Amino acid sequence: MKMDRREFISQTISSSIGLSLMGFPALAGNPMGNDLTILHTNDMHSRIDPFPYDGGKYAGKGGMARRAQLIKEIRNRESQVLLFDAGDIFQGTPYFNMFGGELEFRLMSQMRYDAATLGNHDFDNGIDGLERQLPHAKFPFIISNYDFTATSLHQRFLSYKIFQKGAISVGVFGLGIELQGLVSEKLFGNIRYLDPVPVANEMVQHLRSMGCDLVICLSHLGYRYSNDKISDQILANDVHGIDLIIGGHTHTFMEKPETVTGPDGHTTIINQVGFGGINLGRVNYKPTPNHGRATATSSTVKVTN
Repeated sequence: MKMDRREFISQTISSSIGLSLMGFPALAGNPMGNDLTILHTNDMHSRIDPFPYDGGKYAGKGGMARRAQLIKEIRNRESQVLLFDAGDIFQGTPYFNMFGGELEFRLMSQMRYDAATLGNHDFDNGIDGLERQLPHAKFPFIISNYDFTATSLHQRFLSYKIFQKGAISVGVFGLGIELQGLVSEKLFGNIRYLDPVPVANEMVQHLRSMGCDLVICLSHLGYRYSNDKISDQILANDVHGIDLIIGGHTHTFMEKPETVTGPDGHTTIINQVGFGGINLGRVNYKPTPNHGRATATSSTVKVTN
């Protein structure tokens, strides 16, 4: 019996999210009301299933069902959780070729992502292709340095969002990489790229003026380069006041997050967890009394069975 497209997507979502996985190790957790847990992914590249058991480097790793179960277990142990993605959700497996990103957005929505930013591969089906899939995303996209005014995506995205989690007010903004040279002009059309550094400075000042205790950047700029191209490292050095940069684009498997201390003494944590949903990033913040500077611990959780 032939299965139509809509039925296939529905069954795939059901099996991916509803799968009960045994054998996850117990997760350390201390559900204290004012602690904040930030979970993050990047460069998922339409990896719905685990990597195939083919003897390759990443054989058997990842998979959205496993990630969903892992996120569920963390939420059961922690009272305040935020879940973010740093872009390149699309492109990389036949699921994207068949369904254009619908499956990815619907599964992320069921995992209750709080926000994501855009990567260059999210334009691989053009502006129209991305726009068609947006109704399936029940979470906002935050992108601060793309001007969509002259496109059909005008006012479809946020430049920032503030989340209130317990006693902590969290301001989030997003930065995308320059599309020129990475994406065909016919695909990104009249989107105008803005210099990330002045945009980030403006976002930090605005979010701090709004009373945010933590400022997070969802970045698809890339961790670092051999030249002076804008990267997460340069951003952390040049823009003071960002607490956490959740990175993407360079598929960097960071053994541990990097801490950058600026001239003013402000510290910025940078983290990126590879690609394909192999890892889940985790940052735990513990606020200090009277809304003083929070302390943070970071780790990377491997998504395996």
